[in-house]
Amino acid sequence: MTDRPLRPEFVMTLSCPDAPGLVFAITGFLREYGANILDLQQHSDRSSGRFFIRVQIEFLDAAPELASMRAAFASVAASYDMDYSITDAATPARTLILVSKFGHCLNDLLFRHRNGTLNIDVPVVVSNHEDMRAMVESYGIAFEHIPVTKDTKAQAEAAMFALVEKYDVELVVLARYMQILSAEASARLAGRAINIHHSFLPSFKGAKPYHQAHDRGVKIIGATAHYVSDVLDEGPIIEQDVARADHGMTPEDLVAVGRDVETQVLARAVKWHCEHRIFVNGHRTVVFR
Repeated sequence: MTDRPLRPEFVMTLSCPDAPGLVFAITGFLREYGANILDLQQHSDRSSGRFFIRVQIEFLDAAPELASMRAAFASVAASYDMDYSITDAATPARTLILVSKFGHCLNDLLFRHRNGTLNIDVPVVVSNHEDMRAMVESYGIAFEHIPVTKDTKAQAEAAMFALVEKYDVELVVLARYMQILSAEASARLAGRAINIHHSFLPSFKGAKPYHQAHDRGVKIIGATAHYVSDVLDEGPIIEQDVARADHGMTPEDLVAVGRDVETQVLARAVKWHCEHRIFVNGHRTVVFR
């Protein structure tokens, strides 16, 4: 048995008001381009009245130019008021990672990036502390130290956005970045900034949430990955997971389990975003796994 030859693959994603004939219009267009559909997932959301679809396609011959294909689809999109994108599935997402002093999520993302299981390109990591410099530079990635205080927050965010522009960043990941982005920064990064936090909020706010949880005898701990919004930790949820806890666990045990859950949840959220599987639907998301 021979391996299947690698062929160019594109991903088309779109959302629009739900209406009859949408799938026919999309697949008819793809047929005209000689595209073979590898995977198609769709969802009609009755509460919002919107339609969502993700189509992964291949080309038996040379792939068309992305720009020309996008331009050709514009007339179809205009007929149905579609928001759409067509991307090369092989192109990694340019990603800037923000971190503070906890390195478990950062290290997990960088490891997945290095071994090729996460389709991202990380040109730079930004931190408000120096603690993670050695780890980041061991991966051959640039490290930028941008201190943040109450009085310098605006300047720090301006420096971060300068790096976003310099490195042509598409996605910003807050990998346990212990700073709250301003409303202006959150608005600029809407739909392209992912945060991770423990799922105790809002029950256990402030310092040492796992110690607070231990004092209350919690039985489940977990984590939530979501898009950043101007309301703290209330952006559209992408992924969540939990792990069991019991009376024999120390606060340190809960921290260790919580870190494992955080790394897995954040990695899945980043992976799905980079594979164009997530659609923001108001305050919620549609995720084609």
